[in-house]
Amino acid sequence: MIRALIIASGLCLLVLPLMGIKSAAIVFISILAVITLLSFIRRHRHIFRIGIKVPAIYKRTAVLVTVMAVLLLPVYGDNYLIDVSSLSGIYIILAMGLNVVVGFAGLLNLGFAAFYAIGAYSTAILTTRLDMPFWLSMPMSVTMASFLGILLAIPALRLRGDYLAIVTLGFGEIIRIVLNNWDSLTNGPNGILNIPSPSIGGFKINRLSHYYYMVLLFVFLCIFVVRRVHNSRVGRAWLAIREDETAAEAMGIDTVRYKLLAFSFGAFWAGLAGALFAGKMHFVSPESFTFMESVLILCMVIIGGLGSIPGVILGAVILIILPEVLREFQTYRMLALGSGLVLMMIFRPQGLLGGRGGAIRG
Repeated sequence: MIRALIIASGLCLLVLPLMGIKSAAIVFISILAVITLLSFIRRHRHIFRIGIKVPAIYKRTAVLVTVMAVLLLPVYGDNYLIDVSSLSGIYIILAMGLNVVVGFAGLLNLGFAAFYAIGAYSTAILTTRLDMPFWLSMPMSVTMASFLGILLAIPALRLRGDYLAIVTLGFGEIIRIVLNNWDSLTNGPNGILNIPSPSIGGFKINRLSHYYYMVLLFVFLCIFVVRRVHNSRVGRAWLAIREDETAAEAMGIDTVRYKLLAFSFGAFWAGLAGALFAGKMHFVSPESFTFMESVLILCMVIIGGLGSIPGVILGAVILIILPEVLREFQTYRMLALGSGLVLMMIFRPQGLLGGRGGAIRG
């Protein structure tokens, strides 16, 4: 009860200057009631435990209905919903890539937006300066991001925990500053305009519904590949490194090789997401790839559950769609996100769909 009072009082003091005494009192009572209820459920979980096993056919039906709803979204959704869903798909790919590094291998990366920026800027430069087709520039952008992922991993191999986080944070800031100051190549803070739309033969992908299906195709591809890798020998090696790197090395796992592979594989998907982002927005600038972007992607992984593929998808969808729903309360969106993360770390530290094994160990 004392802890609930402290948390509710702290949040109340945070919102007091923004919302006034009346709203702050409502927040205090609401947070106190929620925390008390969660604590009661946690202490008496045996009362709420229901021994009903959901048949496999129901699970498959739920998955099938979800997939059909996603596939038919352009039919019943408006342009705004399609646009937000396309952006959610790009962030799902980003979160899946970071989940490989943080969730599978346990390597804390605070500069993941740098690889996102590299993919976007590589595509923008190749398509606008060299008149290269989008589908030819995309693999080159992804290759560049993967290569820089290996370059980052080399000096960071012997680092763990906070030290590794500082190195990745510095790398992310270096990339952002280079993009912001290399005027002759990146056009500096003005960014790069008029990035052409992708096209297949004579068919241009310039409508929201067409682009939505293109992003959705890459999302399914990402989920399939990451899931297969996670269940493979490589995935098991990453999990061993995450749990105990010293023990994994003693058992004969080449930790240096698998760390390099984790950074490179995660950067691969970030570069792909960056290429899709450039093709969608037709404009890129350094302001889209700040440190807060890396924090947002990391929050998606943490909220969904470290190492959980369905959890990461859920976390990405929540953190992209929820701010759009709460657009009228734009001033308080970051406050709500921070409060949600605090409550998540207290009552559900493993994430919404995460298991007990998920942890950042460096």
